[in-house]
Amino acid sequence: MSLKFLTAGESHGPGLTAIVEGLPSGLPVKAEDINLDLQRRQRGYGRGGRMSIEHDTAQITAGVIADQTIGAPVALFIENRDWSNWRDRHVPAWSVPRPGHADLAGGMKYHLADLRWVAERASARETAARVAVGAVCKQLLRSCGIQVGSYVVQLGWVTAAVPDCSLPDLWALAESSDVRCPDPIAAEAMRQHIDDARVAGDSLGGVFVVAATGVPVGLGSHVHWDRRLDGRLAQAILSIPAIKGLEIGPAFENAGLPGTQVHDALYPGEAGNGPVRRSNRAGGLEGGITNGQPIVIRAAMKPIPTTVHPQSSVNVATGEAASTQYQRSDVCALPAACVVAEAMMAYILSEALLEKFGGDSLAELLRNMEGYLQS
Repeated sequence: MSLKFLTAGESHGPGLTAIVEGLPSGLPVKAEDINLDLQRRQRGYGRGGRMSIEHDTAQITAGVIADQTIGAPVALFIENRDWSNWRDRHVPAWSVPRPGHADLAGGMKYHLADLRWVAERASARETAARVAVGAVCKQLLRSCGIQVGSYVVQLGWVTAAVPDCSLPDLWALAESSDVRCPDPIAAEAMRQHIDDARVAGDSLGGVFVVAATGVPVGLGSHVHWDRRLDGRLAQAILSIPAIKGLEIGPAFENAGLPGTQVHDALYPGEAGNGPVRRSNRAGGLEGGITNGQPIVIRAAMKPIPTTVHPQSSVNVATGEAASTQYQRSDVCALPAACVVAEAMMAYILSEALLEKFGGDSLAELLRNMEGYLQS
């Protein structure tokens, strides 16, 4: 059985549900561990008023007994506290789509006159369920020596001078920053940029890096297009709301260089070990397969399309020109997007790990992986 998950729920409904199928038995899973990532998703300079309402916590309602998975589907539920403020409120039908949102396209596709029904599911609120799933997948990866983390390299026009240190050190620096930036000077400029955008009634996006260390050689495959791990990771991260661009390693820089300056040359390793690389311009993937180097992905997030400053639109009920009306939103959700990207990377790597090594229990998975690495 391959690993897969589903989420259900609307932004202002009772809550969000996630079901994860295909996890091995014996995996330690505690709600407290999931809640740590849910809290990380809610933090970040530039978040909106809803973060003061929601205090996301996960309820594990199936598939885990005595803090361990039992091989059955795992069910998770996250309450929407804001539901109590909306369930008895009369909200007029939305007929003015917000540029950049799913409002117009979703309303036309599903023949929905009230565009709010589109916004309820298209909302980035859904990503809280993904983060809960990702937290469980991170536990599986940690059991196999794999770590996932992220940091911000650009927010709006402010670009960080990223310190020359290891990925875990960069993650630690990012964790202590409310904009997830490892450069404290740039972080201060980013906060000011967010303040300026808030005053102007505008929003900001940016660029972040999500990466994984300890990934063994051999996850993914070159033999079919849909098994290539780079494509699967790209699809997962681009599925996050507002993520519009992605590169693996310094791909756009590589595009302007000759091949001899791009590809990671191989050198003899120590006795008993295979070849080694002194660079990682491939971003950890060659031919759709992990090559033993850290997986490094840069992703671009567009500014959130909900802005206090009105934007030109059309009332689809009358066909007349109209302006958007502000709906509560963030000025910048880039730090939160980092955490969601970690979750999606963790899920895809967990899926690939189980494909490669199999095992109905964690103990069997680890035995299979150990045998492969020794060979």
